[in-house]
Amino acid sequence: MSKTRGARTSWQEKLRDSKGLPKVEKITGRMSKRWGTGTVVIPAPMEVDEIMRRVPSGKLITVNLIREKLAKHGATIACPITTGIFSWVAAHAAEEAKAQGRTHITPYWRTLKSKGELNEKYPGGVKAQAAHLKEEGHVIERRGHKGCLGVKDFQSRLVSP
Repeated sequence: MSKTRGARTSWQEKLRDSKGLPKVEKITGRMSKRWGTGTVVIPAPMEVDEIMRRVPSGKLITVNLIREKLAKHGATIACPITTGIFSWVAAHAAEEAKAQGRTHITPYWRTLKSKGELNEKYPGGVKAQAAHLKEEGHVIERRGHKGCLGVKDFQSRLVSP
């Protein structure tokens, strides 16, 4: 698909653009202060989407579980920054596909933050994500002093790594 000058890249195009990823790199410098030693895999956007796509109704996954699956590239860890960004891209690509009439989209709402919290950066924010999750039988609760929304007993509904 060619673009006219000034045209925006669609979310689906962003999802398909691997930019030479995945790649595994040695953890060095400032990264080692945060992540320790070893190697980090920087995943391709479609890899993150594919993991999210396989989560069945009634089940959940966290970004950290996605990272565990991605680290099987032979890396010590998967990059938390790009994994989070690519889950966001997958969510927006799914909504874009839905707006185009597609019915089989990535169920991004089943992907939670590491402590079972909803993601305010997904399309429609936490309100929309909560509505999707409630439709699938999950109970949403307020948590902690900040009152973040999360899924009650989310650990019992996680897919295995």
